[in-house]
Amino acid sequence: MLTDDQRREAVASLLESHRTKVQGRRPSEMFPDIEIEDSYAISSMVAEAKVAEGRKVVGHKIGLTSKAMQASSKIDEPDYGYLFDDLVLQDGAKVPFENFCVPRVEPELTFILKEPLKGPGVGLVDVLRATEWVVPSIEIIDARVTEPRKIFDTVADNGAAAGIVLGGRPVRPDEVDLRWVGAIFYRNSEIEETGLAAGVLGHPAMAIAWLANKLGPFGTVLEPGHLMLSGSFTRPVWATKGDTLHADFGPLGSVAVQFT
Repeated sequence: MLTDDQRREAVASLLESHRTKVQGRRPSEMFPDIEIEDSYAISSMVAEAKVAEGRKVVGHKIGLTSKAMQASSKIDEPDYGYLFDDLVLQDGAKVPFENFCVPRVEPELTFILKEPLKGPGVGLVDVLRATEWVVPSIEIIDARVTEPRKIFDTVADNGAAAGIVLGGRPVRPDEVDLRWVGAIFYRNSEIEETGLAAGVLGHPAMAIAWLANKLGPFGTVLEPGHLMLSGSFTRPVWATKGDTLHADFGPLGSVAVQFT
C-alpha cells in the first residue's frame, strides 16, 4: 500500500494532466508497489478535488465489462469511475479536440435510476425495477497517463472517463430485451465497430448490479437521478480532430459527437 504522501503525489500529477491536457507519468511507474486499493483511493481523491472546484457528481461509469477487455487488462472484474456534470453532453455535441489528451469513443447504454440501489445482494431484477430510462450513449474516454498503462493506472485515472453523450430514443427497461440492443459504430462514413449489449456481462443491467454490490460495503448508494454508464460492447475507436463519431442503435435511434 502507498503512503498518504505518495497518493497525494499521484493525485497532483493526474490533476495537472487534467488541467494541461498533456499526459503525465503513470502511477504504476511512479510507485511500482501500488495496489488496486491505492488506485481507487487516488481516484476518489481526484473526484473530491473536482467537487471542491465546483463540479457535481451525477453518476458513475463502469468499464472492463467484457471478457476481452478484462483479459487485456489482466483483471477479472470490471472497474468504475465518477461522472461529473460537466462531462454530460447531448446528441450532436461539438467538442474541441484540444480538450483531451488522446480521446477514444465507445457506444454504450446509460441507465438513469428512479430508485436508490445499495448492495450487497443487488441482482438483475433489482436494477431493472430501479431504472427509469435506458438511454443510447457514446462515452468519450481519455488517457491522462502515458503507455503502457496497467489496470492500476486506468482505475486511478477515473476509469479514463472524459465525457458522455446522451441521445437516441430513451426506453423503459421493460420495453425491449436489452441484451439484444445493437449498435453500428461509424467514424465519419466508415463502419468501425458493431456489437450487442449482451457483451456487457451477459446483460448490461448486470454492470449496474456489480457496481451497487461493489460499493455497498462502503456505505455508498447509487442515487435516484444518477446516470450509470454500463460499459462498452465494442472496442474503443480513436477520434482525431474533425472526426464525427456516430452510433446507430437501430430502433433506439442514434447518437453522434464531433471533435472540432
